[in-house]
Amino acid sequence: YARTNGYLKKWYFDIGAHVKAGQLLAVIETPEVDQQLQQARSNLLTAQANLELASITKTRYQGLLKSNAVAQQDVDNAVGTFNANKAIVEADKAAVEQYSALVSFEKVYAPFDGVITARTVDSTSLPLVMLRFHDVYLQAINTLRVYTNLPQIYSPSVKRGMKLNLDFPEHAGKTYQGTLVRTADAIDPATRTLNTEVDVPNKDGKLLPGSFGQVHFATGTSVPRITIPVNAMLFRAQGAQVAVVDKDGKVHLRPINIGRDFGATLEILGGIEPSDQIIINPSDSLEDGQQVHVAKQSAGDAHS
Repeated sequence: YARTNGYLKKWYFDIGAHVKAGQLLAVIETPEVDQQLQQARSNLLTAQANLELASITKTRYQGLLKSNAVAQQDVDNAVGTFNANKAIVEADKAAVEQYSALVSFEKVYAPFDGVITARTVDSTSLPLVMLRFHDVYLQAINTLRVYTNLPQIYSPSVKRGMKLNLDFPEHAGKTYQGTLVRTADAIDPATRTLNTEVDVPNKDGKLLPGSFGQVHFATGTSVPRITIPVNAMLFRAQGAQVAVVDKDGKVHLRPINIGRDFGATLEILGGIEPSDQIIINPSDSLEDGQQVHVAKQSAGDAHS
């Protein structure tokens, strides 16, 4: 992001350009800031002149006081004037330093090695376009960060440092290896998933930032997998639910966490157990606690 506002004077790189850390990317013209810096310097010169005069006056009055040529009050006034002018000089110095720092931000440098992946500012529009440097994106591509959401039920199976395989549709038949470097260490209450970050080496630059891919986690076989017919699911304001019938024939509506969608069936990651009896094609009027008659379960109604 640019640290100062102004007009784009010069842009040195376009999209696709590989840049090194410290390279000059753009120069911004900031006429208002330049004027403020000039004014601050003028104020500082005036304050320094007043301080020098106050210093001379203070020294002279202190000398005259020894011979009782001036009153103590006059000396105190001279000392007070000197201290006040000294404080003004310090304040004006700070103002000069502030505007000098803003002027130094007229030159925008690359903070790291990377590739210019987007640019919407245009130097030919000078002076009509105000530079907002967040319109220019510099991305480091030597190592790509891949973010994925892992269902809650699999979260105990992943550890930092584990190796993962990744597939990308534009590189069919080729598998890339990444490393799980960190997780959120918290389950997202909205999606019931664990946010994870996988770093993938990309020194040859063949993987493009923003690409879609698949991350394969080795979670083992300890996680129970349940599939149900898709027509067993209820869509209500509370979210996805299924109707479970207990041993007394009463209905209990349970929220479910859906994994993979197989079309005719759904993988359920949480909310029901393999031993539960569920209702197929439940009525929209079905309510929690309702008494029902359980018919004989046909093969294929539920799978675990």
